[in-house]
Amino acid sequence: MSRLKDRYQAEVVPSMMREFGYKSIMAVPRVEKTVLNMGLGEAIQNIKTLDAGIEELSLIAGQRAVVTKAKRSIAGFKLRQGMPIGCMVTLRRERMYDFLDKLFNVGFPRVRDFRGLSDKIFDGRANCSTGIKEFIIFPEIDYDKIEKMKGLNISIVTTGKTDAEGLFLLRQLGMPFRT
Repeated sequence: MSRLKDRYQAEVVPSMMREFGYKSIMAVPRVEKTVLNMGLGEAIQNIKTLDAGIEELSLIAGQRAVVTKAKRSIAGFKLRQGMPIGCMVTLRRERMYDFLDKLFNVGFPRVRDFRGLSDKIFDGRANCSTGIKEFIIFPEIDYDKIEKMKGLNISIVTTGKTDAEGLFLLRQLGMPFRT
């Protein structure tokens, strides 16, 4: 069992039951999935950018990335429907907890001038989304092999009903928020 999942069961569940007054363990919110998304707009001109992005995202996540395609054509960007423009990975269960542990304890501390995440990153349903400008904060990425810096979007989906539940859950798991 991963460290973060063990911490969730041992510490977070009892503290959330006290804080929010849940009667059952099954009512306590949990992290359902984590979605990593990398938009690669340059892939329209250079398809090798897409291959490099898939390889890098697969290294970060520990799971093969899937190519995302354009939903509609946009003439101003010379984009046609069905063209590959990015890649994504959906993590669940053990891989998700391993990635979140790595993100909270290794990734965020390596971000330049990082002072914590805002508590306004929640969407109203206890899910949060944040972006990272440089994905080289992850130890799996070899800095010398990177051709161009790319950003990374991270969405954490929880089963909570309100933002307060999601904030409390992620703060207890170790996500660094501003105080």
